[in-house]
Amino acid sequence: MIDSHCHLDHCEPPDATLVEHAREAGVTRLATVGIDAASAGRAVDAAHAHEEVFAVVGRHPHEAAGFGDADVEAIERVAADPAVRAIGETGLDYYRDRAPRADQLRGFEAQIDLARRLGLPVVVHTREAEEDTFAILRDRADGVTVVLHCFSAPGRLEECVERGYVCSFAGNVTYPKATELQAAARDVPAALLMVETDSPYLSPQPVRGKPNEPANVVATAEHVADLRGVSYAELEAAVERTAARVFGW
Repeated sequence: MIDSHCHLDHCEPPDATLVEHAREAGVTRLATVGIDAASAGRAVDAAHAHEEVFAVVGRHPHEAAGFGDADVEAIERVAADPAVRAIGETGLDYYRDRAPRADQLRGFEAQIDLARRLGLPVVVHTREAEEDTFAILRDRADGVTVVLHCFSAPGRLEECVERGYVCSFAGNVTYPKATELQAAARDVPAALLMVETDSPYLSPQPVRGKPNEPANVVATAEHVADLRGVSYAELEAAVERTAARVFGW
């Protein structure tokens, strides 16, 4: 199994411990995500230190205040490292509004453009900003592989499938009340399905309330396999194929 999205540097245990736990659970690859300049560097360092780890680098919408050309150049420099397999997470977050919306929009558009220029996928965060997020993707992301991290737009699944967006499901898909999200995880084509932890956040139901870590992606994957009526092995093979295509593993 793979963990398509985690934040090793936000987790309390050392990277080596997290990677070992993941390996013991059967996790063969994981993508750790840098959300600003400092954490992007840590993501690349983790990828260099552990063969199972690859990096995603970009500027999170919370960190987008004052986003400009210098920020794009900084991301591009880090993304030149072969350990980097995607740009992000970028996008829009109107729930917390920790950065001005104009800056979030500018950063999102610039990082989509950068992903296209570098031939990398773009990993997208959206929270209470669906209309603007999907409008920008429609207008700007043609030809770019789009990964909707912590998929949260079940009402737009048809559009996602039509446009080939990859939907990555986190631990919240296991929560008893997440019925719409569960229906999306059941119905999305296997070629557009990934799973993630978003560690240390969004722990799956069996460990809900505790800090999350990449090893727990197995619990999320088991739940998704049950939703889809397939064996864990079948889901594992499908998710690993999708991740290999998206990230070039």
